[in-house]
Amino acid sequence: MLNERAQILLKTLVERYIEDGEPVGSRALAKFSGLDLSPASIRNIMADLEEMGYIASPHTSAGRIPTSKGYRVFVDTLLTVKPLAAVEISHLEGQLQIENTQKLVTSASHLLSDLTRFAGVVMAPRRRSPAFRHIEFLRLSENRILLILVTPEGDVQNRILVTDRPYTASQLTEAANFINQNYAGLDLEEINRHLKAELRKLHEDISQLMTRALEAGSESMQERSSDYVISGERHLLDVADLSTNMDSLRRLFALFDQKTGFLQLLELSSHAQGVKIFIGGESGLVPLDECSVVTAPYEVNGQVVGTVGVIGPTRMAYERVIPIVDITAKLLSSALSQQQ
Repeated sequence: MLNERAQILLKTLVERYIEDGEPVGSRALAKFSGLDLSPASIRNIMADLEEMGYIASPHTSAGRIPTSKGYRVFVDTLLTVKPLAAVEISHLEGQLQIENTQKLVTSASHLLSDLTRFAGVVMAPRRRSPAFRHIEFLRLSENRILLILVTPEGDVQNRILVTDRPYTASQLTEAANFINQNYAGLDLEEINRHLKAELRKLHEDISQLMTRALEAGSESMQERSSDYVISGERHLLDVADLSTNMDSLRRLFALFDQKTGFLQLLELSSHAQGVKIFIGGESGLVPLDECSVVTAPYEVNGQVVGTVGVIGPTRMAYERVIPIVDITAKLLSSALSQQQ
């Protein structure tokens, strides 16, 4: 635990470093902290904070900079968040009055980037129970079948099924017709529940095919809906703290392209209560060591379906980024719920 003087000095140091990007010395701390302390007292407290791992001394300067641990304490206990002005909230709300879900997600990502000047990201709403309008099976070879699944919106999803045994064209038609005639329009989880009883009436070989098809169709739809939109990556090139390490930036952009690891982070964030902040290595993603990720889950009719967030340097104005992410998540929740 830090005493009050140490907390004030750490808060002042982090705020000055975020503002100026330069190591903070005892003279600046004396000026901006409001504490009536001698330079010697300030240096002693700084030495204690450094020993505890909250700040560090760059070799080229007598001043100190915050560590990831120092940022963590600052964000969790010392930060004073600045609420967005009513005009800013109104502008955000106006930009998110879009009926098309994909365009709405893209717009939210652009807004996060434009307002923070960092990279904005929105995980597309996931569907817990994807539905279908029509299903087809196409025999590709003896043990390979193409599953064609058409959604109620008209989107087409394809999936390759590798089977344990060959199926004839008539068997594939029989399986597709049974599902289409009895279950078109229902979600795949619902169909699975119904089929547990119905499949006992069918030939075992056909029931195995349909069970595998439903599993694959659900996987395909969930993969599609677990994608994300990222905007403003170019802003990270303008951040001095990041642009000096191009190798790290290249690895970060590669992470955006690969998506898997970043989706895991966004998925983890969707289970959080409100805004969640990953500082440096806390993300578990090596390329983000010099970055922070600020996220918040969003809902549709009370059910969490995705995450919004901002990716920027650890030296970011958290007091402004946090309310931007929080309000965007709430407004996106409202806009999506109104479409239902």
